[in-house]
Amino acid sequence: LNTKHLFSSESTECLPCPDDHWSNEERDKCIPKSIEFLSYEDPMGATLTSVSVSAVLITAATFCIFIKYQDTPIVKANNRELSYLLLLALMLCFLCSLIFIGYPMRVTCMLRQAAFGIVFTLSVSCVLAKTFMVIIAFNATNPNSSLRKWIGPKLPITIVCVGTLLQVIICIVWLSSSPPFPEQNMKSQVGKIIIECNVGSGIAFWCMLGYMGLLASISFIVAFFARKLPDRFNEAQFITFSMLVFISVWLAFIPAYLSTKGKYMVAVEIFAILASSTGLLASIFFSKCYIILLRPDMNTKVHLMGK
Repeated sequence: LNTKHLFSSESTECLPCPDDHWSNEERDKCIPKSIEFLSYEDPMGATLTSVSVSAVLITAATFCIFIKYQDTPIVKANNRELSYLLLLALMLCFLCSLIFIGYPMRVTCMLRQAAFGIVFTLSVSCVLAKTFMVIIAFNATNPNSSLRKWIGPKLPITIVCVGTLLQVIICIVWLSSSPPFPEQNMKSQVGKIIIECNVGSGIAFWCMLGYMGLLASISFIVAFFARKLPDRFNEAQFITFSMLVFISVWLAFIPAYLSTKGKYMVAVEIFAILASSTGLLASIFFSKCYIILLRPDMNTKVHLMGK
């Protein structure tokens, strides 16, 4: 309820303004409340949009570098098919942040969380598959090793498909039972109508985040134990650091998300999406791009294998 009311000069009664209006300072007129949401014209929205688009272009450039140098040892040694899929998933992660900007509608509210959850799970599943393949590659050097049968595309494809499919099921159940919807929040801030997306089922929202966190934790633990494999050929160290950044960002996101309101809540989620995606991109791919472009002498089989 409004705490300010319209006072009639011809009576002693105080008349309440409608829910979408607010009385002026003189309390003799009802004026519309200002509408607030994170728009592309807003300085904060424009900044986040610029960062997102720039990140997409950087990821696309990295993808082109890997395609151009696909036959070089460092690209071959790092599961190039998984690398391609991970780069495409990261581009989708950066792009999905744009759905959070703009006037909330029913379709965009449903797409926001579902697209975010699925593409991020695809990214983390790719990282998990890369982690397992690194361990198998190092432990299957013995001709008599039972792990040799797992070398090939079947295992990583299975990990990625199963990991992503479970998140898809969670999102389908969420959207079919209690989907997100736009609502007008008139109580959070005085004199403002905040247009925001209600997540619908809070349990489903946190289940989506929890499952994504579970995959990231498994990737971190597996990569952590594999970090001491030979340095020159060991991607597990980069994966460990990338998952540490990823988990840290989303652990910091939870209290920040719960303590903010309105467009700042949306901005916090976008920042977490951009920061965690950038962490994955930089940790896993930038060092390889450095070697490919600036240190071709290190991009040899002899150097990677060491003595």
